Amino acid sequence: MINFLVSILEQGSIFAIVSLGVYITYKILDFPDMSVDGTFPLGAAITALCLSKGINPFIACLIAVFAGMIGGTITGLLHVKLKISNLLSGILVMIGLYSINLRIMGKSNIPFFGFKTMFAITKGLPSVLLIAIIAIGVKLLLDIFLKTKMGFVLNAVGDNEQLVTSLGINKDVIKVIGLSISNGIAALGGSIMAQHQGYADVGMGTGTVVIGLAAVILGRSVLKNIKYIKATTMAVIGAILYKLAIGGALRIGLPPSDLKLVTALIVIAVLGANNFKLSSFRKREKEGDELVASNTKSVQGIQ
Repeated sequence: MINFLVSILEQGSIFAIVSLGVYITYKILDFPDMSVDGTFPLGAAITALCLSKGINPFIACLIAVFAGMIGGTITGLLHVKLKISNLLSGILVMIGLYSINLRIMGKSNIPFFGFKTMFAITKGLPSVLLIAIIAIGVKLLLDIFLKTKMGFVLNAVGDNEQLVTSLGINKDVIKVIGLSISNGIAALGGSIMAQHQGYADVGMGTGTVVIGLAAVILGRSVLKNIKYIKATTMAVIGAILYKLAIGGALRIGLPPSDLKLVTALIVIAVLGANNFKLSSFRKREKEGDELVASNTKSVQGIQ
């Protein structure tokens, strides 16, 4: 049982990093960015290349972040400069990165046997603790960034583009910056995942954006009634809860081939519950407004 929980925390913490990137695009910018499915394995591919050259694994992570940021920048430029829809921009970059990742790796799968990963050079530190430290570090850095002027502008672009434009700020530049940061974080998750599982695979990014979105939605749904909890914390906890649900599905006997179905069902259940609550709230709000209007007319009739 302890090994199961440790595995959940390890996997959950890695995808918590990815969910922080997805949070930027889906929750802040309202941008359905599919390029994450390409930048996640890009981080793994860059890491494989760096480790094969004897580069320090932590420096390899930073290089992976930079590569992911380039991928996110391209997605943003396709959208704001070529006027390609946000969804299609991400899909085009995702497709293009598949071939680029293959070219970087030279083959579809590279095992890390003989490579010095971050877990090999920090043997005295449990892997679950190392991953957790990195995940918390990314979360804190993102929290600090969102409190800066650029962070406030990024939030404003997601809330009201017209307001930002009226203030003389180029919203297109802000969108590109947000996408760049988001995909850089996703690539970091891919780099850590590859080092943790001991190999890089060109197809390891399939469904990454859905997992990240599931983590963001799940965390928000479970923790939204708790006061003073940050949205980034919700995303981190949501990723761990998601991995706990997936791990529970495996323990009850579901085959690994059904995990994508389980992911889809989790997202459907959470979204469906949220939409039902929202529609019920709006219905009660409408009925309350109608009651107030009716009472007002009655009072006016008496007068």
